[in-house]
Amino acid sequence: MPDRLFDSKESRSFKSQACVFISFYFGAADRLTAEERQRTIVLASKVADWSKAKKIVQDDFLTIDFASFSRGVEERLGRLRAARDLVVADPEILSGTPVIRGTRVPVYDVAASVAAGIPMDRILSSYPSLKREHVELAALYAEANPQRGRPRQRELPANARVVSKRRKVLTQSP
Repeated sequence: MPDRLFDSKESRSFKSQACVFISFYFGAADRLTAEERQRTIVLASKVADWSKAKKIVQDDFLTIDFASFSRGVEERLGRLRAARDLVVADPEILSGTPVIRGTRVPVYDVAASVAAGIPMDRILSSYPSLKREHVELAALYAEANPQRGRPRQRELPANARVVSKRRKVLTQSP
């Protein structure tokens, strides 16, 4: 990927044009070699204003129209924006756990149900306040924003007490 299409100073981030090229790279893998795809990306990345360009790259006998890749990326980015708008993390709701807006349903719980292959009708019956769109967007949100690290340690409720702190030591078998 040409350097001007991404930034890795503070964190890795790509410009939307880079997403089009990534989509092209993988989408054309069954038709073009890696070298041809890379060469095409380098040629296409030299277009000064990608948003106003026809999104067609010609190199000798090869002509690539990036319009379909661009439309696909815009559709997926729109879905991602919708997924991010759907999720809210408020310290007053489930101690800041990301939930689906207007509900107390944790987004990662819904996404885990989808990932586990639970049928949509069963997920919807378990969470009656959700619609099919909410479930699909929750799965997309969780995929784009994976949880990191260990779960937070929560304080015990006022009436709870620890019965035992013993831990079983695992030994290696000979």
